[in-house]
Amino acid sequence: MIRSLDQKLAAIHAQPQTKAFILADAKDADMAFGVRAPGPRSYLARQGARPAQFSPEVWSRAEYGYRNLPEFLDIIREVVQQGLVDIMLMSAYVNEQLTIKEGLFKNSAITPAARANDTTDVWAVRHGCYTREPSQPFRSANIDHIQCGEIECDRTTDDFPGANLGLYSMTFVNELQQDREVLLWYKEFREEAERKKFRHFLEIFDPNVNSGIAPEKLGEFINDNIIRTLAGVPDSGRPDFLKIVYHGPKAMEELAQYDPNLIVGILGGSAGTTYDAFKLIHDAQKYGARVALYGRKINHAEHQLAFIEILRHITTGKISPEEAVHAYHGVLQAKGIKPHRPLADDLKITDQAMSYDGSAARRATAEIRNNPLAAAKTSAAANAAGNNSVGWPKRADGSPDFERMNSEQRLAYDRARLG
Repeated sequence: MIRSLDQKLAAIHAQPQTKAFILADAKDADMAFGVRAPGPRSYLARQGARPAQFSPEVWSRAEYGYRNLPEFLDIIREVVQQGLVDIMLMSAYVNEQLTIKEGLFKNSAITPAARANDTTDVWAVRHGCYTREPSQPFRSANIDHIQCGEIECDRTTDDFPGANLGLYSMTFVNELQQDREVLLWYKEFREEAERKKFRHFLEIFDPNVNSGIAPEKLGEFINDNIIRTLAGVPDSGRPDFLKIVYHGPKAMEELAQYDPNLIVGILGGSAGTTYDAFKLIHDAQKYGARVALYGRKINHAEHQLAFIEILRHITTGKISPEEAVHAYHGVLQAKGIKPHRPLADDLKITDQAMSYDGSAARRATAEIRNNPLAAAKTSAAANAAGNNSVGWPKRADGSPDFERMNSEQRLAYDRARLG
């Protein structure tokens, strides 16, 4: 079966002005959040609750609040059955369970993919401090484990039971030795991937620590690093596409128009409002993005299948972001599902956290008249604080002060940030 991803990549390369748009569901958060990764149990697949035994003297299943892994896998199965996304991104372990052992994607147009590395800026474990340190390169998974579930695949054939597409992540922090190390690790991965005919797409995070670069200049810093990094890489070793923070129209157009062969995609960041998600994908596509990878935005939705369907309608131009929010709330009402927030609040734009620990927010690098993205900008932490009775210490600029947080304040911050 021809995968929809390959069809769309071919269409985009053949005709850059095509409306073909690649949508990925990023369900790889277990490599970042651990137990919390499957998300809140407010939404379950048709399979319903999966068995879980909690000691009644400790807590109840309701108090636990998060899906377990079997419930998470059921949702992935339903999204694949729906068939509206082009890529399902998973951890190497989940890829093994669903792709290799179960054969979930055998007759599907959806391409399975796995996170190929886990830099330290995604180590967002409870009570941890790793994400506050400059990101360091690290890989838990290896290519063979992703392709065939073993330490070494049988390479007498190119037909492997696992995924043959991986996400490789890099974070530049504007520090020479640190960024050089990041590039050396990527070079090693690229060369191994090329030898093993393993495809990848490249994620570039914004600096996870103070880089000395003004927020409105980060888009330029990221764009230049991308072009400089790939200038020494021939087609055989280049990523299929990019996954980056949306820094606004100017930065997106600059990168998208630089090289027609370079396909640019955006990452979704934290959950935010429904309008955040719908407006982001609409604006990014308008200014040159051809891919969107949404993780928490999908995983924290009240009804994931409906949310994905409406995302697809936006990318095909059938509905505007504003109409989409109304339509989504209509679906929730028809299904008897209580929305996370009232319609009026869900139509607001918030400044969403774009890093795993919530310390970095998306900022536009250009102001567009009558564009709600340029209005009412507040920090993700400040927005979360308005819904949080515990509160937490902040720096002078309003950002969270992690060094002065106690465990209760950190937990409250994480809960508010993750929605």
